Amino acid sequence: MLMQFDPFREFDRLAEQLAAGARTPRPFPMDAYRRGDEFVVCFDLPGMDPGTIDLTVEQNVLTIKSERRFERREGGEVIAAERPHGAFTRQLFLGDTLDAERLQATYDTGVLTLRIPVAEAAKPRKVPITAGTEERTIEAQTSPVST
Repeated sequence: MLMQFDPFREFDRLAEQLAAGARTPRPFPMDAYRRGDEFVVCFDLPGMDPGTIDLTVEQNVLTIKSERRFERREGGEVIAAERPHGAFTRQLFLGDTLDAERLQATYDTGVLTLRIPVAEAAKPRKVPITAGTEERTIEAQTSPVST
């Protein structure tokens, strides 16, 4: 059951929104992890229309923007309006070891999932070594990728 309108609670909610939100877009939560030769980043964007999600990469900076509007219906009385709405944004700095050109993005059940492959140049590779007249191959190790 919904509570009746409380002007003091509404005042507190409006003050909180003004202090935190209207001037600056709010970030949304994310998880990031490495799985094999790719990084996976998941963002919670519940209730967002996929058409409002804007994803750009410029000079190793990944920017995600979206917006959810509060739709007031004519003749309706707002009892509670607690769900976040407005502009949302998040930026990530991608390391040079990631291949942003092959980034893939999917949106399903309110979660935006990005898959960013590790760049070929950053993957471990075998390097042939010649010793005298005998040639053999050893595996070169690289340090773990961190972003």
